[in-house]
Amino acid sequence: MGKSVYIDTEECVGCESCVELCPDVFEFDDEEEKAKVIKPEGGDEDCIEEAMESCPTECIHWDEG
Repeated sequence: MGKSVYIDTEECVGCESCVELCPDVFEFDDEEEKAKVIKPEGGDEDCIEEAMESCPTECIHWDEG
């Protein structure tokens, strides 16, 4: 199937760094006050990797399923 990206919302602190880096893949859920994935199949992998590295709680992951 390929890999998809997801956020462990239990760990997300809502810093929005992923949203700023990859707005095509992530957006901020104002109701939950956390980021969410809007394009699970991913996009620019370099951008997603940068978002993963910038995440203070390391809550962004690849699902290799």
